[in-house]
Amino acid sequence: MSGGGGVKPRRAAKGGGARPWRRRIARIALAAVLVLLLLPPLQVLAVRWFDPPITGIELQRRVESWRSGAGSGGVSRAPLPIEQIPRYYLRCVVTAEDSRFLAHRGFDWREMREAAARAKRTGRPARGASTITMQCARTLFLWQGRSWIRKGLEAYYTLWMEWLLPKRRILELYLNQIEMGKGIYGIGAAARHHYGREPWELAKSQQAMLAALLPAPRTWNPRAPSVRLRWRQNLIRAREPMLVFPPWGRGAEG
Repeated sequence: MSGGGGVKPRRAAKGGGARPWRRRIARIALAAVLVLLLLPPLQVLAVRWFDPPITGIELQRRVESWRSGAGSGGVSRAPLPIEQIPRYYLRCVVTAEDSRFLAHRGFDWREMREAAARAKRTGRPARGASTITMQCARTLFLWQGRSWIRKGLEAYYTLWMEWLLPKRRILELYLNQIEMGKGIYGIGAAARHHYGREPWELAKSQQAMLAALLPAPRTWNPRAPSVRLRWRQNLIRAREPMLVFPPWGRGAEG
């Protein structure tokens, strides 16, 4: 009877040691999902009242400069209230980039279908369907690049911007934060850098030229315009009178 009344050692539960790790990973994954879901609306709410101290595109350009060994480089930005932005320039930008800006909720489905049809005909990637809201979301919060992750985040930010910001504020942010040259952001800085003037001092031809610059601001030079850039300028000037838009911005009378 030796050892008959002894206590048998407990056997460890199978896989018990792995469960805390699974729970920890699940918590981390849940926290990451919550951050991804909640951070965009909080960021969008912040820019409803405050201009961002730094944007996603500016941060990307700084990283690119550091990697190339060029240093951080200079940054020029001079944000203006929309009331001080020339009305003609504002109209030229909307004409060139998103003529149905007021009619859609961030996504111009008709333009997307047309861009997809062009891509199918030419065999090139679809381009030219980004609305002002989409471009603004990319500029403020994300980065330049062609990836599905960026496109998905851009769509999510676009939804929140359209829900939480008035169109007037979206356009004001866009005009003040969009890239308009190497280290140049917004119309205030662009007018001074390219023409040595305040935005409201620019001639209409110069305002149209800066609007034409937006697809390739780091490549094109408005002071020595290429044939393509000059063609865009003339096209914008021809189409601008047909735009139906509120009288936002600073009129010719000042």
